[in-house]
Amino acid sequence: MKSSANLLSWKQFALPIRYLLTLTCLLLFAGTTVFGQETTAVGTSKVWGTVDGVAIEGVVQGPNAQVSDLQIACVFEYTEGDIFNSPPALPAALNGMVHLDHDLKGIITAMRKSGGFSGHAFETILISPPKGMIGGKRLLLIGLGDRNKFSPDMMITVGSVAIREALRLGANNLSFGSDLKDGGIDSPTALVAGNVVKGIFQAYRTQLWLKSQKMEAFKPIAKVILLAGPSFFTVAGSGILEAITSLKN
Repeated sequence: MKSSANLLSWKQFALPIRYLLTLTCLLLFAGTTVFGQETTAVGTSKVWGTVDGVAIEGVVQGPNAQVSDLQIACVFEYTEGDIFNSPPALPAALNGMVHLDHDLKGIITAMRKSGGFSGHAFETILISPPKGMIGGKRLLLIGLGDRNKFSPDMMITVGSVAIREALRLGANNLSFGSDLKDGGIDSPTALVAGNVVKGIFQAYRTQLWLKSQKMEAFKPIAKVILLAGPSFFTVAGSGILEAITSLKN
């Protein structure tokens, strides 16, 4: 009888618990506050400003889904299961790198695991997937090196690498996902976003100067898109705004 009573007690609570879990998941993506953490709905976008005629837009979206001429994503040197083990990596449902790798049929993990792309600091590899496989026409992976030696300052150089590759490829726009939290690094979101913007435009201005000296020829870029997860859009925006202000001073 005691066993039956325990079973009845579980049945009474199982359904409400299941509904509560479902409601929590929905709220996380609905643009509200759950357990003190403000989130922004997937698909939300905002132009934070312009620099040198280039629009800087923030979007809550994964690197697999964002439509762009060139999608950029960053990865550390490979360690077994690094983007899948949660924690420290973000849960799969919120992990943009997991979604990107899935849509590319595991090719990113396969390259990293085999050493085909080691992810050394500032190492790059360009992927041209079949049309429609991901939102971007092309994907550029940029290495971040040893995760234990990561510094937010390196994102300035990463931003420079990103824009120079975009110009070389003739992209009209680029979409950038740092993917640090996807890989389990608790990075300062605002500083990282700001440093990426600074790096992009420091390099872009050098390329513009070379063009004015007739030492370079490229099509100007129209838009830079900075991707953020639902929980990091607002704080990333604060870093982007600070970088825009510093670039205009």
